[in-house]
Amino acid sequence: MAKKKDSRTAGEREGYFGRFGGQFVPETLVAGLDQLAREFPAAMADKAFVTEFDRCLREIAGRPSEMYFCRRFTEQLGGAKIHLKREDMNHTGAHKINNTLGQALLTLRMGKNRVIAETGAGQHGVAAATAAAVFGLDCEVYMGTEDIRRQALNVFRMELLGARVIPVTSGQCTLKDACNEALRDWMSSVETTHYILGSVTGPHPYPIMVREFQSCIGREARRQMLQAEGRLPDVIVACVGGGSNAAGIFVPMIEEKDVKMVGVEAGGRSMNLGDHAAPLCSGAPGVLHGSLSYVLQDQDGQTAPVHSISAGLDYPGVGPEHSYWKETGRVRYTSCSDDEAMDALVALSRAEGIIPALESAHAVSEAMKLAPTMSRDQIILINLSGRGDKDCNEIAAILERRKGAPK
Repeated sequence: MAKKKDSRTAGEREGYFGRFGGQFVPETLVAGLDQLAREFPAAMADKAFVTEFDRCLREIAGRPSEMYFCRRFTEQLGGAKIHLKREDMNHTGAHKINNTLGQALLTLRMGKNRVIAETGAGQHGVAAATAAAVFGLDCEVYMGTEDIRRQALNVFRMELLGARVIPVTSGQCTLKDACNEALRDWMSSVETTHYILGSVTGPHPYPIMVREFQSCIGREARRQMLQAEGRLPDVIVACVGGGSNAAGIFVPMIEEKDVKMVGVEAGGRSMNLGDHAAPLCSGAPGVLHGSLSYVLQDQDGQTAPVHSISAGLDYPGVGPEHSYWKETGRVRYTSCSDDEAMDALVALSRAEGIIPALESAHAVSEAMKLAPTMSRDQIILINLSGRGDKDCNEIAAILERRKGAPK
């Protein structure tokens, strides 16, 4: 990974993106976060660490991931050319492995021997368990019981890799609740444990650290697009839950003003509170899991319940940098309903032989809306953040229910 000039603002170096970000945590976590805030930039300035991280991305994750032109899908939709950044082809099946390898190396650098993680769709849990196995670390993963039901295959994969999956039965038994329990664990074990947070959420320095570990996506995409098309895409589309895959592909091209960027949140069953997971579209600034960002809240300011067909997007908050991009207008955020995501998943599967994760299908759906409105010489790049193997049982059940639904 080539070194580059540090273009971050003073506010970002202190953990803020405009007014968003910061550290809103119990005092017991301050020392651990301060250690992380020292060690991460030191590691990224250490040639040996960067060389080892690059080796891991290449030899373990299988990078660079492919850039793929969707010929049939493009023809069917009409309008813009559609390319996929194939993060679904990474080892473990999603973009999550990029971040967990980096954080596992950082764990070793800090002299710790245990890692914990939260997971929703299970892809981050599998990636954390994989990195722990590679480096000989003890690993425990917190996962809501509703997500355990939806993602049984990934639970098995984590356990096969040597991780202990800890069921979370509080709240809605989904991703937010798994994050709560992971933070509680870390408060009592920070001296020996590193929390491998899976997205660009949480207290400083996590949003910056995770983004940087994921930025290999966008750097590769820039090179590959220039090689394939001789120019950058007109639009980049990515799904947004916490926002790590989107940040990873957006950041290396965020200064390219001619490249439009669209983040797609989970529109769920409807846009009524409790029926979706779209804080950037209909939330308000608030504090969740240690940082100030857009959060879905009820009339009393309490974090609201959420819903999504996708376990990985089923989260009431979002990374603070996405909140900053929303307020500055650099990225446009929209939502995709459960039904639209399912339709997009089926469409891409049948057009290109690629079954996307339910999370990624939200981005595919938005591209399906955009492509016919654009000219044939324009380009849409979709970050296909993960593959749909993990979702097949859930997809089958949903399609069966839809088949039996009244016309």
